[in-house]
Parts: sequence; C-alpha cells; structure tokens
Amino acid sequence: MNESSTVIRRKGAAAVAASRPLALFATVALGVEELTAGELQRLGASEIQMVRGGVSFSGDRRILYRSLMRLRTASRVLVQLGSFPCGSPQELYDGIRSLPWTELLTPAMTLAVDCTLRDSAITHSHFAALKAKDAIVDLLRDATGSRPNIETKAPDLRVNLHIAKNRATVSLDASGAPLDRRGWRLDRNDAPLRETLAAAIMLHTGWDGSVPLLDPMCGSGTLLLEGAAMALGQPAGGGREFGLMRWRDFDRRLWERLLQEEQAAAASSLTVPVLGYDRDPRAIIACRENARRAGLEYAISFDRRPFEDTEPCGHQGVLVMNPPYGVRMGDKSELEALYRKIGEVFKRRFTGWTAYLLAGDLELARLVGLKPARRFVLFNGPLECRLLKYELY
Repeated sequence: MNESSTVIRRKGAAAVAASRPLALFATVALGVEELTAGELQRLGASEIQMVRGGVSFSGDRRILYRSLMRLRTASRVLVQLGSFPCGSPQELYDGIRSLPWTELLTPAMTLAVDCTLRDSAITHSHFAALKAKDAIVDLLRDATGSRPNIETKAPDLRVNLHIAKNRATVSLDASGAPLDRRGWRLDRNDAPLRETLAAAIMLHTGWDGSVPLLDPMCGSGTLLLEGAAMALGQPAGGGREFGLMRWRDFDRRLWERLLQEEQAAAASSLTVPVLGYDRDPRAIIACRENARRAGLEYAISFDRRPFEDTEPCGHQGVLVMNPPYGVRMGDKSELEALYRKIGEVFKRRFTGWTAYLLAGDLELARLVGLKPARRFVLFNGPLECRLLKYELY
C-alpha cells in the first residue's frame, strides 16, 4: 500500500470495526454546519470539525448508526476509507486499487462511484469516477475472476470520491437515499420544503413543545412535522432503509437494539396545540396523510383556512411560516399584498408571540413592516434565504 495513503484497518472481512473510531463526515447545506455540529455533539460524537458544506467527526459503529437515526439537518453520512495524493489519472487508479475492496465487495454486489473535485490536475468529475470504478472492478476481477455490476440508482455500495488540490479522499456513503427522505412524505405540494431545511428552521426557533406552535401556510406540513418529531425526541431515520444495511458487515442486531432505545426514549404526546392551516384543500389532505405516515396524526391538527383568518391559540407561542416568494409560485403584485397582510396580522393578532418567516426575497420581506430581531442565513436549494425572527411584543 502507498505509504502516503491513510486507511481504516479492518479485521477479517469486517468493513467497519465495531469498537474502533471511524473517520466520519456529514454533508450539509450551506449555513447549517453549526446546527449539525450541535446535533453531533448531543449524540456523543468526538473530534467534531466544521468545514464549508459539512462536518467531520469521529465515533464507533454505534455513533455511525445513531447519526443516521438522529441527524435531522445532514444530507448524507460518509465513512472515510482512505486518502492519497492524486495528481494524475494513474495516481488515482493506483490509489483506489490500494484500498481493501475485496473486504467490502463481492462480485454479486452492485457498485456506484460519485465524484466531486476542485483545484486539481484532474478536471472532469465523470472521468475521475470512471477511472475509480475501473480500478475497483479490475481489482475484484483479478481477485475473484468476476466483477460487480454498476447500479447508479440504488447500489449495494456507493463510493464517494472527493478530489481537492490533488488529494483524493475515498468514502463509503452510509446513507443510501439522502437523509431528508424520512420515509413519510409521498405527497408534495408545488414548492415542497426539504425536511433537512425544515429541521434547521425549527432548531433556530428553539421550539421545544412548551408553547403552542402554528404554521398558517403549512403546505405539505413539513415544518410542523419536523418540529413535532424533534420535540417528542423521535428518531429521524426510524422509518426508512439506509445504504449501509446492504454492507457486508452490517450488524442488524445492534441496529435494531439502538433503534429500540431511541424509540423508547421518545415522548408519547405533546401538551400544547400544534396547528397547521392552508387555503388549499389538497395541501390539507396531503398534510394529514403525511402526518399519518409519520405517526404524528395525534400530535398535529391541520385545517383549511386562509391566512387572513388566522388567529392565535394562546397568549404566547411560536409562529413559523414559509410564504411563497415568486420563484416557483405566485404573482408579484399578489405577493406584495400578501406580505403587507402578513405584517398586519402579526401586529394586530399575535402580540406576545415569536414569529419566524423564511424569506427568499428580501424586498418582499421588507413589506412586512417589522424589524427582525435576528436573521439566519439558510439555503433553499441554490437560493440564499433569510430566516427572520420577529418578537411581537
């Protein structure tokens, strides 16, 4: 093996040692790194380091499993396999071949390689991914006489190759489908809010289930569903499959024990109302179905109601909303009237509450006519947004 290569050693055919520390990495949307680091700290990870678009951390197999179950703001969790200099295609091929693929793959398994790169001699990610794939299948063919098949959509082993400044880092994607796919949202409205972004918003609000929660433009219900699940302590990944479940060393007994512990620690009910309103009857139907699939139909009430008819459900509480901002929905003049109405409703009806508004258009947000107490930068896909906090005293 190349002396400059760093590889997680293994015993026998085990791809991930149960008790040894693993080099792990959570990919996140820009602006969410600090929130994800906080989540990792709470679940007991060590060596937490924030970088742009991700958080590196360390932990054993239990930490890896719990990170998949509990992280709400991360997009993926990667297990670092090795790192080596990569200034040419041959160095890439040789470095990939030096890793212990025969302990990770059999010819009966399927494989995919994803690549990102920057500031390197190799400039085409597709070429780099193909070169890495060739190195892996050539090694398997030489060792076993046959090669694994390539499956890009749902492979048994998804390899993540990152090349930066002529150094390659090779990781295994433990997530499978992105972590925002909680397993409960099948019905989406015209402009769905990603679950990971909704979780980031709810973490910024600090809502813990001690006061009422209201979303007067609830859409698919994502903000309320994420908020209720977080307040109850429900695991984020309790209802779905993950990529590492197809790994050769997946410990299903340990996984099920940890998942049972997470589910047993969750609360069974909330003591305050959680309400979602929307003028679109189709959205309300979708919200109720989503809540049923998430097991939260008992915790959240969804009703058809236009925004102008919204009333508070107590003397204090948290109001959170993601109004349209013209990128995919709404006419500009209608949106301007809507944002003025938002300000009027806030001022006239919600004294004593704290409101949070996700603004994708700051010009529209100014029409609310209230000065935000705080601003948080978040990204809705590629669009830079501001989560605006209004203290309605």
